[in-house]
Amino acid sequence: MLRRGGQALRRFSTGRVYFKNKLKLALIGQSLFGQEVYSQLCKDGHRVVGVFTVPDKDGKADPLALAAEKNGTPVFKFPRWRVKGKTIKEVAEAYRSVGAELNVLPFCTQFIPMDVIDSPKHGSIIYHPSILPRHRGASAINWTLIMGDKKAGFSVFWADDGLDTGPILLQKSCDVEPNDTVDALYNRFLFPEGIKAMVEAVQLIADGKAPRIPQPEEGATYEGIRRKEDAEISWDQPAEVLHNWIRGHDKVPGAWTEINGQMVTFYGSSLLNSSVPPGEPLEIKGAKKPGLVTKKGLVLFGNDGKALIVRNLQFEDGKMIPASQYFSAGETSVVELTAEEVKVAEIIKVIWAGILSNVPVIEDSTDFFKSGARSMDVVRLVEEIRQKCGGLQLQNEDVYMATKFEDFIQKVVGKLRGEDQEAELVVDYVSKEVNEMTVKMPYQCFINGQFTDADDGKTYDTINPTDGSTICKVSYASLVDVDKAVAAAKDAFENGEWGRMNARERGRLMYRLADLLEENQEELATIEALDSGAVYTLALKTHIGMSVQTFRYFAGWCDKIQGSTIPINQARPNRNLTFTKKEPLGVCAIIIPWNYPLMMLAWKSAACLAAGNTLVLKPAQVTPLTALKFAELSAKAGFPKGVINIIPGSGGIAGQRLSEHPDIRKLGFTGSTLIGKQIMKSCAVSNLKKVSLELGGKSPLIIFNDCELDKAVRMGMGAVFFNKGENCIAAGRLFVEESIHDEFVTKVVEEIKKMKIGDPLDRSTDHGPQNHKAHLEKLLQYCEAGVREGATLVYGGRQVQRPGFFMEPTVFTDVEDHMYLAKEESFGPIMVISKFQNGDIDGVLQRANNTEYGLASGVFTGDINKAMYVSEKLEAGTVFINTYNKTDVAAPFGGFKQSGFGKDLGEEALNEYLKTKTVTLEY
Repeated sequence: MLRRGGQALRRFSTGRVYFKNKLKLALIGQSLFGQEVYSQLCKDGHRVVGVFTVPDKDGKADPLALAAEKNGTPVFKFPRWRVKGKTIKEVAEAYRSVGAELNVLPFCTQFIPMDVIDSPKHGSIIYHPSILPRHRGASAINWTLIMGDKKAGFSVFWADDGLDTGPILLQKSCDVEPNDTVDALYNRFLFPEGIKAMVEAVQLIADGKAPRIPQPEEGATYEGIRRKEDAEISWDQPAEVLHNWIRGHDKVPGAWTEINGQMVTFYGSSLLNSSVPPGEPLEIKGAKKPGLVTKKGLVLFGNDGKALIVRNLQFEDGKMIPASQYFSAGETSVVELTAEEVKVAEIIKVIWAGILSNVPVIEDSTDFFKSGARSMDVVRLVEEIRQKCGGLQLQNEDVYMATKFEDFIQKVVGKLRGEDQEAELVVDYVSKEVNEMTVKMPYQCFINGQFTDADDGKTYDTINPTDGSTICKVSYASLVDVDKAVAAAKDAFENGEWGRMNARERGRLMYRLADLLEENQEELATIEALDSGAVYTLALKTHIGMSVQTFRYFAGWCDKIQGSTIPINQARPNRNLTFTKKEPLGVCAIIIPWNYPLMMLAWKSAACLAAGNTLVLKPAQVTPLTALKFAELSAKAGFPKGVINIIPGSGGIAGQRLSEHPDIRKLGFTGSTLIGKQIMKSCAVSNLKKVSLELGGKSPLIIFNDCELDKAVRMGMGAVFFNKGENCIAAGRLFVEESIHDEFVTKVVEEIKKMKIGDPLDRSTDHGPQNHKAHLEKLLQYCEAGVREGATLVYGGRQVQRPGFFMEPTVFTDVEDHMYLAKEESFGPIMVISKFQNGDIDGVLQRANNTEYGLASGVFTGDINKAMYVSEKLEAGTVFINTYNKTDVAAPFGGFKQSGFGKDLGEEALNEYLKTKTVTLEY
């Protein structure tokens, strides 16, 4: 035996420590809540000597009864405890026979006589879902929302002969969010925290530390149980009051109104903070302004001009439909099932029969709820179908909206055929016959799951760099569009399906998106060639291929993001548990460059989404088309609306607004150091949002005379000319050891002369056009500056005489450290070569590091010791040894110094889109 403070402890083999003070308990109640309280009390070492619950309904025992019977605890199922005000003798005798020291009433719908309440040594404690004395009586959660309370919570109190008037033992509270429902409040706080509180209260009583705080009369309210006849909506009120009324009655008994002569009940209300979408007017009895049936739901208006929106409607016959389908509700027809769908229907029929065990035969007309199913059976149905029907994803809401078996099968078939997703996505394409295929390119902003024109209707031309022609006109996002996109992302994160989705399901969507990217890789690579000038074969392998790999890699991370437990000093005599949680940040903005339009999108957005965030992405103004095609594929993959938003336009307008927006919690940017500094400043001044920056580079490549020269030539050319030199890690300056310098240059020029410059869609092309005209002009000026300063132009330096923005691969030698070429990044196909003396390792390292950039670097040598020494001394985020451009989705990528901070790719990238929360509890 161990002793502490005069109290004996016994350490069991499980490692759990039980204090001596434990009680014999009678649990009186029902439901999953009662079951969880029972289980936790047993785990904590208390002895439950009897469970008193309700009789079986339709042959099915209550969850509390099931758990107790499985444990061998005596279970009593009384339909009532008293008759005509007097306790039933047999019931009282059965209760007293268990010898309880405390009655625990976690959730109890029956009236328990006071002689039972007062019978145990410690009396009785009750859970109530309100902050007493407010909302005494039934329907407390409903009234919390109906009355617009800013705080919700629960009380554990000592039972007395009043109605929820006994002394308080403990209370806990939480904030009420603007669009919280009864279910949301219950599931997020009242259920999990209430279970813990009931267990805590029992232990306080066992330890003799439980307070009895009298309830004040000040602030006391009493509201009766909500009934259907009392839930009619009174329309002459502000939108927020109407919203509170509707959400306060969801799901029981349901707020209703009269439409076209029949009672219609509203479910799924939320305040409408964005502009009112277009829709068809719907007259509502008593409402001064008609509602609007829109694609998003039924918009309703308060007397203050503000609006709310409801998602679902239920008619008098019990049928529930999406509010957006009000005018087409009667148009549905029974579809013929394929052989595979018939098999699924038979499996589902068996599942229904297992749940509705009291129904002899499941027929088309069998109603799930009228046959005795309850809310817990909905969860079972959805999960069994997921398990037995190949991962078919249904929502609880699908069951409520198709309660008859025939209707439910029709809904399942619709899910299997993808009709519920694709029917809502309308895409207005620009189509081109090119590369032996029809390429279909979206060109509008993608906001909240819909393609839409810019708010002010403005567009701009996106240009094909191969010939200078206009591909199409693209929507030019305004500040209003940015705000709409951010609002959609915020709503999706805080109130939408994405925020409630489990991590594994999030990963499934990302895998599906990766599959769609791969299925459409030829079209995506063609668009990349048209819009950015990428050589088609390179686009297939790198631009698109690595994008697919990136989404698959981060899809696998979704359900592996973990916190940790932290050993801390204990607060004796109590103990502490401290652990960390990794949580998403919220709405993230991503601004990407034009050199790898889709790949840069994937590098940042895949980690962002895997972490559970929503995003607003601005592609480069000159290369928006693959990002918009990506948006289309994300919708087809099943991503909920608002999770991914794409806003093409300028950095000065859309990009600047993203950096300043107060609702954005993280901004990831790839681009120039100058713009990165401005973004960082705006992010700090606005709301101190988290930032990661991948900026300019002047990556040194050191080639020693003991290298494999032919490989160094081949890799060195790739280090400079890969993707036309439009490569963030391109070798901006080559240092070649003096003894091999001339041979190296000769071999490079020989290889350049073999390169084919031409149409990027030609499979034999090695070198395509520069991304846009202004960039080509900048590169030509860069070469002119090099010649003026005295560097030797060995090859190239000119625009190719053909349509489009083509530049010759270029080689400069005799570049000295003070020259413009030695200091500034070209971001083009310009090889800048400097000699260094034979054997001067430290000297060349000093020259290589003499830059404010530190993105990448490289070394070629046959001496492993030299290679490792140089790699340690180079000041860059990536060091390549006897290779170059070898990046991988699992390897973190990012720079030092003015090349930025933060990482893309690898596990480290996830940390850029997560926050760490520390939780400490005392027990």
